[in-house]
Amino acid sequence: MKQRPIAPERRPTQMFLDHIRSFAPVFLDTDVDMTRVRQHRAAARSTGRHYSTVAYVLHSAARVLARHPEANAAIRGHAMPKVARYESVSGKFTMDKRVNGQRIVMSAVIADLDRRDLDSIQERIEHYRDGDPETMREYARVRKLYRIPWPIRNLLFGLGARSLSMRPSIFGTFAVTSLGHRPVDGFYSTGGTTITLGLGQVADRPVVRDGQVAVAPLMRLSLTFDHRVIDGAEAADVLADIKASLEEFSADDAAEPVLSTDEAVSRA
Repeated sequence: MKQRPIAPERRPTQMFLDHIRSFAPVFLDTDVDMTRVRQHRAAARSTGRHYSTVAYVLHSAARVLARHPEANAAIRGHAMPKVARYESVSGKFTMDKRVNGQRIVMSAVIADLDRRDLDSIQERIEHYRDGDPETMREYARVRKLYRIPWPIRNLLFGLGARSLSMRPSIFGTFAVTSLGHRPVDGFYSTGGTTITLGLGQVADRPVVRDGQVAVAPLMRLSLTFDHRVIDGAEAADVLADIKASLEEFSADDAAEPVLSTDEAVSRA
């Protein structure tokens, strides 16, 4: 048996996992009928545009969380905990990358998601998806973590992770992670945020409509929430609203005007 130190490229993941040990995760899930999303994707593809499933979920979830400020939040502390509720919505999504030959998960944060249309969200996804994490300036701080000694590395990561003001730029105010490109129906993870969404594959499955069996493209959508911040009823409302947003998606939604958080709440 050969033993060797953990690869430097995996050290940020180890620090992140240490950080989320204090979470109190609870898990929900539902099936989402992606018929309207599939129709919109097909129409866009005919004009040369492509949208990923992650883009649709980021778009819909951001608008839902703008209407649920209790869930668009973060907590810090134990004896005297403090909760920060954010005025804008930032979404973190994960990617399967290779750095120095090591396969790792990397994440990126898109700021002001509730103020972006679908085109803007897809553009940012492609920027990170197609970029090289070994050279991109956005990952310069991560690359430094590979090299510096562990006491300083853990200290710097801990300072950023504990700061409620810095949390949105590091972890987002919610997270989306997808394994839908593999034959995975559903999974549950904690993304360091009060709300984490997990996406399974979109597959044709039998459904009942008006008493008749039909076939529809269904996606398992999981939601992990931090019970220290919100309760199950609030989390269930968020999940139900995201499901409804995806199932009722239209071209008007993709290009909807920018809303302030107050406007989003008033329309809820």
